[in-house]
Amino acid sequence: MHTRRLIIAAMLGAVAAAPAMAQDTMKVGLILPMTGQQQSTGKQIEAAVRLYMAQNGDTPTGKRIEILLRDDAGVADTTKRLAQELIVKDKVIALAGFGLTPLAMATAPLATQAKVPLIVMAAATSTITAASPYVVRTSQVLPQPAAAMAKWAVDNGIKSAVTLVADYGPGIDAETWFTKGMKDGGGEVTAQLRTPLMAPDFAPVLQRAADAKPQALFAFVPSGQGAALAKQFAERGLDKSGIRFIATGDVTDDDQLNGMGNAMLDVVTAGFYSASHQSELNRKFVAAFKVANPSMRPNFMAVAGYDGMALLYSALRKTKGNTDGTALVEAMKGMSWESPRGPMMIDPETRDVVHNIYIRKVERVNGELFNTEFATIPMVKDPAKAAAKP
Repeated sequence: MHTRRLIIAAMLGAVAAAPAMAQDTMKVGLILPMTGQQQSTGKQIEAAVRLYMAQNGDTPTGKRIEILLRDDAGVADTTKRLAQELIVKDKVIALAGFGLTPLAMATAPLATQAKVPLIVMAAATSTITAASPYVVRTSQVLPQPAAAMAKWAVDNGIKSAVTLVADYGPGIDAETWFTKGMKDGGGEVTAQLRTPLMAPDFAPVLQRAADAKPQALFAFVPSGQGAALAKQFAERGLDKSGIRFIATGDVTDDDQLNGMGNAMLDVVTAGFYSASHQSELNRKFVAAFKVANPSMRPNFMAVAGYDGMALLYSALRKTKGNTDGTALVEAMKGMSWESPRGPMMIDPETRDVVHNIYIRKVERVNGELFNTEFATIPMVKDPAKAAAKP
């Protein structure tokens, strides 16, 4: 194993030293969970990446961008192996995707060693951007919606809550920052419940939440698990128990919302994107996405993938086609643009996303369920990184 690591390190070093401009085609490795529990994330991001390129062409600086899609099925060891192959064999100018935090964290050291930008389009734990100076994120940071949801809760008379989160980085971030927000506002979290990331059974923890009799249940589960949580929430009668259901936007994912049923009506969430966001740019984005993908509605993962490509294209134009990884990351820092989600920026200090967080309520509009935005918290930075500053 030691010899193998040395060989891989040598190969990565050779790639890092090779002149990136020698490539006729600029290859981008897109590593996504196209199968398995998180396949909704993969399919949404891939569809949005393809849409962006269809709308903006594949030659932003005269050289053609080629997307090399790889399916990691949500398994970190597979992600790392695929990333190594893309860097060493395919000589990609950037890696992108990363459906879950463990997948991004497994790849970050490779990005550092090969000096290849790693554009995170999904994974949402706060610490990911600290794992490598080559990580740049266009999705979200879970402390952003969790803190916003806590403030809305206490401002609207909710003084006691139980948290229910997936037991991994983003879930712990959500639990931490919702709990802090409740405490800062004079409320309390009476129980903190966690479920396994893979194949969770929500029934036992939902029963514990019901037994605790809080005013609200606050939930975070990754994109793709919200439908199962909603079903079991209704099956156990919590929708009729008087307990408010509040959550991050991951739970009422636009990709699955219509299938969740009336139990989700009036559920309040905090998130950075809704397919019903009221802007002309978003209306055009949603319409084009549906034409290209007739059976799908774009969700927050889709817009993060779309913005990831916008970021890469803009960085390539700024460097005048120079694909050196360090130059591309430097070009990305501080970049801002209008997205289907609204205004957004890459924080020049943290390389993390700064964007609006919206408070939304699930409503039926023209026969379909949508996350209807009713309040906006403008240009929110990661509160975890702000709190860590001396």
